Amino acid sequence: MNNSGVITADFVTQEGEPARVNGVLHFTTVTALLRSGSEAIANGRAAIIDLAGVKDSDSSGLALLIEWLSIARAEHKNLRYENIPVQLHQLARLSDVEELLTAG
Repeated sequence: MNNSGVITADFVTQEGEPARVNGVLHFTTVTALLRSGSEAIANGRAAIIDLAGVKDSDSSGLALLIEWLSIARAEHKNLRYENIPVQLHQLARLSDVEELLTAG
C-alpha cells in the first residue's frame, strides 16, 4: 500500500538477479503483474521469482503464481519461486496446489 492508501505491487527484473515481486498480491494488482511477469518469463528474464517482498496476498495472488507457471511451461521455460510467504503456502496447501509452487 502506498502513502495514499492505494494497494500496489511491482515486478522487478535486474540482469543476473532473480526477478522480484514487491507489495500486495491482490485482485487489484495481479492484472498488471500478470502482464509484466509473463513478458519477463517469455523473454527469459524470470527463471526465478523471489517473493520475499510480498506483504500480503489473497487467492488471486495464488492464481497469478499458478498462471505464471503455466506460461513458463507453454514457453518451454523453467520457473521457480523463492521465499514464498507463509500466507501463500497456506492458501496453496488448502487448494491442494502447494506442490506446484514448490517444485523445481
